[in-house]
Amino acid sequence: MTRTQPPARSPALRTALLGLLLASATWPALAADTSAAEQLARWNSAAGAAGNAERGRIFFASKHGNEWSCSSCHQAPPTQDGKHASTGRRIAPLAPAFNPQAFTETAKVDKWFRRNCKDVLARECTAAEKSDLMAYLVSLKP
Repeated sequence: MTRTQPPARSPALRTALLGLLLASATWPALAADTSAAEQLARWNSAAGAAGNAERGRIFFASKHGNEWSCSSCHQAPPTQDGKHASTGRRIAPLAPAFNPQAFTETAKVDKWFRRNCKDVLARECTAAEKSDLMAYLVSLKP
């Protein structure tokens, strides 16, 4: 039985492959830099008080004098897929117990709070409103 040698690879190619392998190992860690519980604690701290799930539920369902509420796109309760009110695009469940990827990336949490609060309220949400919303979403269980 004759063993064949694998093709020789240049040192530069080996270095590039090793770099890609190491970088890809860190991508999941970079993507999941937080959790729903950490986000709740973050907004509780910023608000100076614990979020109130009932206030969050009411806030989520209210139109605040505008056309849309959070539930216009995210369903009420937000435990199932939603659908964007304008585009019809599918939106994954917002409640973390029903969507393990919800609230796992700080940059996305900040981006979507900023964008969605402006759509619903025509302004950014306050820390207390975010705290209440997070308390509500974290309270939803299967």
